[in-house]
Amino acid sequence: MKKLLFILVALLGLQGCIATSTSYYILSLAPQPTSTYATKSRIIGVEKVTIPAYLNKKEIAVAKTSSQITLLSNAVWGEELDIGLTQRLISFLQKKFDQPNVYAYPWGVDRQPTVRVKVDITRFIAQGDKVYLNASWELKSGVTQKRKASLFHTTVPNGSDAESIVFAMDKAFSQLEEAVAKGVRGY
Repeated sequence: MKKLLFILVALLGLQGCIATSTSYYILSLAPQPTSTYATKSRIIGVEKVTIPAYLNKKEIAVAKTSSQITLLSNAVWGEELDIGLTQRLISFLQKKFDQPNVYAYPWGVDRQPTVRVKVDITRFIAQGDKVYLNASWELKSGVTQKRKASLFHTTVPNGSDAESIVFAMDKAFSQLEEAVAKGVRGY
């Protein structure tokens, strides 16, 4: 009985040594824009970016088919994606417009935005050799309440490993950021 217990404890100890390490990934670092826009006197408010429920999981989701996903067990998000993507969009807009007046919702009474940005991501996942990003975004005037809505879709090629998937997701979100910034500029 002692021998069996010793073997069991030894096997459990070895399991910890054999287990593969987990890699953590983030998407919250905003890239430096290649160009900036001339600053207008405005305050930009950004609502929380909404994401599909499968992105609320810690593990990175990959689509096997259009209706089935699998979770990568050794590749996890190091942040809550909705919060990270919201902060990233704010940081990118600050850099793109070369101004600090970009705030997250809820904004205070003293910082009412002249333009509100709302982004709703409906698909953001790797399937096969591509990452797909589908979203809608809306601009709303804080003064006139006028709205402008747009659809966004992009695919970015990727490899099959977690690092290349996250890299492709980063590139796809960069394209969305540029589209939103262009919309804000012309609004």
